[in-house]
Amino acid sequence: MWTDEIVEEIHRIREGYAKSFNYDLDAIFADLRKKEAESGREVVNLSRKSGLTSRWSRQTTDFGSDVKDINCRST
Repeated sequence: MWTDEIVEEIHRIREGYAKSFNYDLDAIFADLRKKEAESGREVVNLSRKSGLTSRWSRQTTDFGSDVKDINCRST
């Protein structure tokens, strides 16, 4: 079977990194957070915003008396 040298190298690096923390996910996560903070790079949060989910959940929104909500349909 054919093996990719780059993938194998990545697996070796990952294994060594995990082994250095005794395979403790909390310690690995803490180390990654520390490296992230020390990098000085901007970190982008891609988690969902609550406003987007409530828009489609059929919750009514108060726009004030002068604005009509055209998304609400009466049946």
